[in-house]
Amino acid sequence: MSKIAPGKKVPDFSLPATRGKQVKLSSLQGHDVVLYFYPKDDTPGCTLEGKDFRDMHADFRRRDAVVLGVSRDSLKSHEKFCDKYSFNFDLLSDADEKLCKLFGVIKMKNMYGKQVRGIERSTFLIGKDGTLRREWRKVSVDGHAAEVLRALDGPDPEPAKPAKTRPKKKAASKPKAKRKVGKKPAAKRGRK
Repeated sequence: MSKIAPGKKVPDFSLPATRGKQVKLSSLQGHDVVLYFYPKDDTPGCTLEGKDFRDMHADFRRRDAVVLGVSRDSLKSHEKFCDKYSFNFDLLSDADEKLCKLFGVIKMKNMYGKQVRGIERSTFLIGKDGTLRREWRKVSVDGHAAEVLRALDGPDPEPAKPAKTRPKKKAASKPKAKRKVGKKPAAKRGRK
């Protein structure tokens, strides 16, 4: 379960990142932050998602947004992944899953018939003031980076209001047909 929600302040965090950096959320105040969580370096879906953010990186920068990818992989793995695909943004290593747990992205997943714990592909847009503007969970890679970019241009969505619950109406019961006990219908009595 996520400890944060749209419209709420995101607690400060600090994680090791590629290129020898330590990224701290509070040091990014004044910028929108696109924080995308992905399952594993150099896998097909994660590579496509990273390439989309890479290819649109200039558009994100023009909107004063910082893009950061997050997985549980090591910094060494992240560095190889960045170098292989020329990523122009940093990847954060969350080996102890603290940030993953804060955002509630660790889920049980079915892989080859076995239940495993893993990261559910998710993206979070943190506003310039440090509040969570938007969240995308169970992300489909195709077109996702463009959708996040459009969200930077648009207004923040209204926070979801709790659904009003109405008392349940009791279903009208149908009267049961009366059955006479002990007598069989005439047609079924054994007449010879």
